[in-house]
Amino acid sequence: MEDQNTRTTHFGFEDVPEDQKAPRVRGVFTSVASRYDVMNDAMSLGIHRLWKDAMMDWLAPRRGQRLLDVAGGTGDISFRFLRRAGAGRAVVLDLTQPMLEAGRKRADAEALSDSLDWVVGDAMSLPFPDASFDVYTISFGIRNVTRPEEALREAYRVLRPGGRLMVLEFSQIPVPALQWLYDRYSFNLIPAMGQLIADDRDSYQYLVESIRRFPDQETFLSMIRQAGFGNAKYRNLSMGIACLHSAWKI
Repeated sequence: MEDQNTRTTHFGFEDVPEDQKAPRVRGVFTSVASRYDVMNDAMSLGIHRLWKDAMMDWLAPRRGQRLLDVAGGTGDISFRFLRRAGAGRAVVLDLTQPMLEAGRKRADAEALSDSLDWVVGDAMSLPFPDASFDVYTISFGIRNVTRPEEALREAYRVLRPGGRLMVLEFSQIPVPALQWLYDRYSFNLIPAMGQLIADDRDSYQYLVESIRRFPDQETFLSMIRQAGFGNAKYRNLSMGIACLHSAWKI
């Protein structure tokens, strides 16, 4: 039987032993933490803000709900959730301490600190009891998880019955000509932006490659269903550059 030291996964276009992926992902986000939000605006021309707003529109947060925002980094999704809900609680979990530290500073500046908790942790082994949260979100993070199927099972475990899963992730454009154009932009410009803005070309090369290794919309939808979720659906954003998946613990 294979153990974790002999099983492999992908790190961008490179195949690596499974036990090496998380430390390497942690290294990527430690490197870019201080410039992460600036780079998000630059890479997407600010469109990531519209995608996150679309996520909140579909989620429709309700007052008093408790959110777990996995791979929540600097808190973008949690901040939006709390503002939409009016009152609630959000736990931001991330593998990388410097990302959370950047998020804490933002929370202090935006007067949201009292409604937030910040936890270093792994999406595949959440440090929370069963049925602890009303909503689970993960945005642009599940493709960095070593075994996404385990993260989905953990999401199911920590959600209360009737709880909601929402995943925002880069995806595949169903029109080949548009995908070709997007590939030219991604591989040629984004690493160069990473070098210019964050002084880190390699991390953004990895991020571009990781998008191409992530399952397409229908395949990921099947993974969500296999984890036990019901009423699973998805919506393409910006012609499929990004995609929102929604499901429920029924």
